[in-house]
Amino acid sequence: MIARVRAGEAEAYAELVRAFTGIALRAAVALGAGSDAEDVVQQAFFKAYCSLGRFRDGSAFKPWLLAIVANETRNTVRSAVRQRSVVGREAALAEAEPLIPESADPAVAALRDERRTALLAALDQLGDDHRLVVTYRYLLEMDETETAQALGWPRGTVKSRLNRALRKLERLLPGEGGEGHE
Repeated sequence: MIARVRAGEAEAYAELVRAFTGIALRAAVALGAGSDAEDVVQQAFFKAYCSLGRFRDGSAFKPWLLAIVANETRNTVRSAVRQRSVVGREAALAEAEPLIPESADPAVAALRDERRTALLAALDQLGDDHRLVVTYRYLLEMDETETAQALGWPRGTVKSRLNRALRKLERLLPGEGGEGHE
């Protein structure tokens, strides 16, 4: 499809945008763009289009695009006057995901929301590298190779930082680290 875009086929680029907008929005929100997520994603797609000449044939598009989304998110967050709160990020993340079906048990939905809020609060307590690796690997459901490509790190670095981040999260999340289990 990249070859078709490079050849100037507008519909091919539209297909790329449709295919990757959802994951790009989730990435921007999870990385802290909040209400600016749509602007971040639009800018990322524009930069990706302008940079297609530097995209290596045979490489995966998703990690490459998400690296651009991460950079745009960092730029947006850096230039913001105030830091986004965990509550604001949680609300934006919930908006970026499909709604819970009406048939779902309200208690299950409430527990899921509570766990998501606790996870985002714990993620905010991690350092940047640990937060990034967990976000890419689990919230964006990328495999190790894609995570390494998106972050520009060797796979071994992804593994070690992920391992350390998960151990920290285990200590930070209530009832997950062995305490409170019966």
